Amino acid sequence: MSSQKDTVSNPVNFGSKIFLAGHRGLVGSAIFRTLQNKGYKNILLCDRQALDLTDYVAVQAFFEKEKPDCVIDAAAKVGGIYANDTMPADFIRDNLFIQNNLIDSAYKSGCKKFVFLGSSCIYPKLSPQPMKEECLLTGELETTNEWYAIAKIAGIKMCQAYRKQYGFNAIALMPTNLYGPGDNFNLQNSHVLPALIRKFHEAKQQKKAGVEIWGSGSPRREFLHVDDMADASVFLMESYSAADIINVGVGSDITIRELAEIVKKVTGYNGEMKFDTTKPDGTKRKLLDVTRLANLGWKAKIEIELGIRDTYDWFLANVDTIRV
Repeated sequence: MSSQKDTVSNPVNFGSKIFLAGHRGLVGSAIFRTLQNKGYKNILLCDRQALDLTDYVAVQAFFEKEKPDCVIDAAAKVGGIYANDTMPADFIRDNLFIQNNLIDSAYKSGCKKFVFLGSSCIYPKLSPQPMKEECLLTGELETTNEWYAIAKIAGIKMCQAYRKQYGFNAIALMPTNLYGPGDNFNLQNSHVLPALIRKFHEAKQQKKAGVEIWGSGSPRREFLHVDDMADASVFLMESYSAADIINVGVGSDITIRELAEIVKKVTGYNGEMKFDTTKPDGTKRKLLDVTRLANLGWKAKIEIELGIRDTYDWFLANVDTIRV
């Protein structure tokens, strides 16, 4: 999808006022670090106590007052299979509210660049692998996270609609599975990698004979360190302005069993792994085609085992205060 309005020069510079929504989350905190490290000084932050992003009136008033030059939307309600399955209304409602309010208010306040973060889970569950951007809306979604996916698809289409009708410079990035420092380690609503880190760590501490892992271990997943995601987000904020969505990933994947073996090694756990095949596997494979991003000049740098070691080190340093 492209239009005559796609060739928009990049309006962001080191002096631009950048509103980073969701700066305390896994992705937002990494983007904040990256912006700082790259020399951006005028970063606008606002936590949920000060600004409820689901409240349109409050968000509109905030934008009318602050008038940011650029918005990076890293705010979302996220979670794993269990959370999506038990709280479908929360996932579709809250994410629709957040992104609608941000996109509309940003446009109306004169924002010059909007960066929307979607997810690889938006693609059809039977998409050809690796998944190209053109696969969007070509088939049925994975039922275990369709509520979140539908909300994110709506956000993408809203960005494209505002670009088409108003010339609004909004781009949409599709990251793969993310992990890293600042992740959610709550076993009820976390994603697979942080959940495995916590399970193996606690099994080692408690000298358990085995660790139970949901599913068969056969599904394949791609994992991108959040610092790589942040670097790609800032790179695309600076260099990309088009209606087409763009995948952000590593371009390779591993099985859940292989992932568990790496986490077991990193945590130093010596017991058994027990796969509970009565639990759902989710999508069998979910690998992104990152050709479009590679052609723009960016690729991931952090290898999976090193990234997990970095994450586990952060977990150990913050185990008393993190979300567990």
